[in-house]
Amino acid sequence: MKIWAALSEAAQGWLLLVRGDASWRHRFALTSSGLVTALVLFVLFAVVSIAFAAIGVNLPTLEGMVAGLFVQGLSILALLIAIVGTRRAVPTEAPLLALVVPGLYALVFYLVLGTILSLLGGLALLALWAILGFALHRLGRMAGQWSLGVSIAFAVLTMALLVGMPMTLYMLTGPVAVPAP
Repeated sequence: MKIWAALSEAAQGWLLLVRGDASWRHRFALTSSGLVTALVLFVLFAVVSIAFAAIGVNLPTLEGMVAGLFVQGLSILALLIAIVGTRRAVPTEAPLLALVVPGLYALVFYLVLGTILSLLGGLALLALWAILGFALHRLGRMAGQWSLGVSIAFAVLTMALLVGMPMTLYMLTGPVAVPAP
C-alpha cells in the first residue's frame, strides 16, 4: 500500500532529519505529487481523529466534520505562515517543498500521536509539543539551512501559531460572555 509506504519512508526520513544525516532528502518525495500525498494523509488522519474524538458522544454531522477539518487544517496554515515568514526574514537557497513536505508529515505524526495521547492528558501532550518543537527546529536546520537561532525562532513561531490559531478562532466564534452587573 502506498499510504503505509509513504508513512514509513517519512518516519525514516524524520529519524535521519533529527540525527542530522543529509540523506533524509531521499526518504521524502519533495515534488508536487509528494506534497499531494502528504496532504491526503493529513486529511485522512484528521478525519480519523475527528471520528475518534466523537466516540461516546455522537457521530459528527457533516457540518461538524467540515468544521473539524477546518480547525485541523489551521495547523497546515500555521506551518505555511511560519515557513514563508521565516524565508522572507532570512532568505535561503532551500526549495520550499523541502520544508513543506517533511513539515506536513510532522503534522501527520503530531495528529496521530496527539489523538492517542489525548486520552492520557496534560503532561503527555506537553511532551508531544516539546518533541514537535524540537523536530521543527531540526527541520529548520537541515531543510531550511538556517542557523541555530533562526531555526529555533522558526520552531517557536510555528508552535505559537499551532497553539494560537485554533484558540483565537475558538474565542472569536464562541459565545460572548456578558459582564455581570
